[in-house]
Amino acid sequence: MTRFVFRPGHSGRAIALALSAATLLPIAVTLVPQPAHALIVFDPKNYTENLLSAARALEQINNQITSLQNEAQMLINQARNLTSLPTSMLSDIEGNFSEMKSLLDQAEQLAYNVQAIDQQFSSTYETFAAGKSNDQLVTSARERWRQSVSAFEDSLKTGAVAVDGIASTQAQTSTLVSASQSAVGVLQAAQAGNQLLAVQAKQMSDLTAMLAAQGRAEALEWARQAAAQEQAREQFSRFMTGTAYSPSSVRMFHQ
Repeated sequence: MTRFVFRPGHSGRAIALALSAATLLPIAVTLVPQPAHALIVFDPKNYTENLLSAARALEQINNQITSLQNEAQMLINQARNLTSLPTSMLSDIEGNFSEMKSLLDQAEQLAYNVQAIDQQFSSTYETFAAGKSNDQLVTSARERWRQSVSAFEDSLKTGAVAVDGIASTQAQTSTLVSASQSAVGVLQAAQAGNQLLAVQAKQMSDLTAMLAAQGRAEALEWARQAAAQEQAREQFSRFMTGTAYSPSSVRMFHQ
């Protein structure tokens, strides 16, 4: 340790220099260079590269998270698109079809069968007078009249069934439109659309049945009128040429 001896005659400046030297000595000792392995060296370039690498890694992680979120949403959408429609009107629509079909099957005699029409129409409306007596001609005319009246009755029944089905058609359409508007996926919307088409097909079927019944009734009536005219000519011809007729004098006004 350094010792300072103050002797008489030393000036104040010398004393100050001595104190300064004593104070700076520990600092000088402290600033002695340390070994190389004990130093921490900061490299700005390396730090920047590490920071960029960390940023790129974070960006890749964010991209992966976004990709997973998109895939999850895609799976959710696919599940929605494959969800079946909970509303079904097919049984009601098929019931309407069956009701109209059953009514058309009830048509008597000259119905809606091509072979039956060929067989019955020929004997009833074309060759009805061949080899028949006058009484048989009257019976045939009465049968044709009955068929014509029955056809008009069938036409009225068909129209009544079609009109009664308007209320059910309206309810079915309203239900299916609501289901279509609230559909959660493509499958539900498609199924609602298909059922709406089925309702429309049922309406077209009712209209077709009405037109067919009306056409049948009109055709039978026209055929009956034509047969009536032909029968009238046949009976008049028989009356004029028949041997059963014998002219006789007639007294008028009691002469």
